Amino acid sequence: MPFLSLDADLPPARRVIIAGPSGSGKTTACALVSDRIGVPHHEIDALFHGPGWQPRPQFHDDVARFVATEAWVTEWQYGEVRGLLAERAELLIWLDLPRGTVTRQVVSRTLRRRLLRQELWNGNTEGPLRTFFTDPEHIVRWSWQGHARYRGLIGDVAARRPQLPIVRVCSRRELTHLIERLSRA
Repeated sequence: MPFLSLDADLPPARRVIIAGPSGSGKTTACALVSDRIGVPHHEIDALFHGPGWQPRPQFHDDVARFVATEAWVTEWQYGEVRGLLAERAELLIWLDLPRGTVTRQVVSRTLRRRLLRQELWNGNTEGPLRTFFTDPEHIVRWSWQGHARYRGLIGDVAARRPQLPIVRVCSRRELTHLIERLSRA
C-alpha cells in the first residue's frame, strides 16, 4: 500500500484525520496539527461518549455537521463514522507506532487518569484498575487488540479512496517532523 514519504511534498490539507489504536497519541497529534494548520480540532471521543459512558444519540449528526465544513482535524475512529470522515478528509495520518510504545502510553495515561480521578467527557472517569482483568473492553486490552487491526483499516480506505494522501508515522520524532512540514491553512 503506497504512503507519502515524510519528506514528500505534502498537499495543502484543511480536513485531516489521524488514525491509530487507543493510546497511540491521536488526540495529542490532532491538537498539534490543528494548531499548526490553524483549523479546529473536533475531539471525537467527546462527541461519542455521553454520561455513564453511553453513546450519545446525536453522535452521527454531530460528526456529519462538522465534516460538512471546510476545515477540521479529528481522530479517525468509531466504525459508524469512519467512512464519512475518510470521504471528506484531505489527508490521513496513520500513527503506526510500535505496540510496546502504544502500550506504555495507554497504561501510563490510564493510571494517571484513574489515580487523579480526571474527568474525561460528560462526567466520565476511568473505571477501577482491577477491571483490566474482568472487562474485555478495558482501554488497555482494547488498545492491544486494536493495534494490528489498523493495517487492514488503512488498506481498506486506501482501496476505497486511492486519491487520499496517507502518511504513515512510526515514531514521535517522525510525527514532529511531519507536523513541522504541514502548511498553515
